[in-house]
Amino acid sequence: MMKKQHWAALQKVYLCLIFSFLYVPIAVMMVFSFNDSKSRTIFTGFTFRWYESLFHNEMILEALGLSLVVAFASASIATVLGVLAAIGISGMKKRTQSAVNTISYLPVVNPEIITGVSLMMLFVVYVNFAHWLNTNPAVPDFLKFLPENVFGFGTLLIAHITFCVPYVIFNVTPKLRQMDVRMYEAALDLGCNPKQAFFKVVLPELMPAILSAFLISLTYSIDDFIISYFSCGTLQTLPIAIYSMTRKRVSPEINALSTIMFVVILCIILISNALESRSYRKKRVKD
Repeated sequence: MMKKQHWAALQKVYLCLIFSFLYVPIAVMMVFSFNDSKSRTIFTGFTFRWYESLFHNEMILEALGLSLVVAFASASIATVLGVLAAIGISGMKKRTQSAVNTISYLPVVNPEIITGVSLMMLFVVYVNFAHWLNTNPAVPDFLKFLPENVFGFGTLLIAHITFCVPYVIFNVTPKLRQMDVRMYEAALDLGCNPKQAFFKVVLPELMPAILSAFLISLTYSIDDFIISYFSCGTLQTLPIAIYSMTRKRVSPEINALSTIMFVVILCIILISNALESRSYRKKRVKD
């Protein structure tokens, strides 16, 4: 009995240590976002001036705006592509499905530096080809239509979609495996065409996984630095802007911005979990 009590106490201590390791640094950052001075070690007084200064810092706001636009656009496109890919993969034969899943998993385990450099090289090859096509006198004029200065929003968006799609596939695929195929077949038997059966039966079943995949893609896109650094051209996303500021010194404005982002993401996760829990309870009541 005493051993069980000691073991339970040890488990609680271990759990507290893990959560402390994860969240104490965030709590310290949030506290120092209200610090009256720029000191990173001594709290001299409470103030909101860093939050006020943040909303007047054009560089940070532009970088944040770009990151949000790219994140929402890439997460939306990647979610659509990933869901369609997951449905297509689920309809393949087992051997083909296994091979495609392995290929899809490679970008997830691949180091970001390799993905970033390879995408940059791909864009460079395209730029060289476009330049050759547009300047070669042997090429007819009607073929000289490819733009050469592509590094910017387009390459950044393509890069983010590229690394987000595998996360969507691996979030949606397990839900597809759990879904009862007979529900889809029953919908067809009851008069639905394949399109109606998909939107009325399959999509509602996949929606929790789709929402989770979208949020993961959104978070990874906002957080990404390495791949963005190699594909953004002269643009600056928020992580790149923060990196350029840390070369000198971390401004308390960054603490304020990080606090706001943490609170917003926490609220999104809590709302998502609450909605999912509510739908699960409704489903249990119906059953």
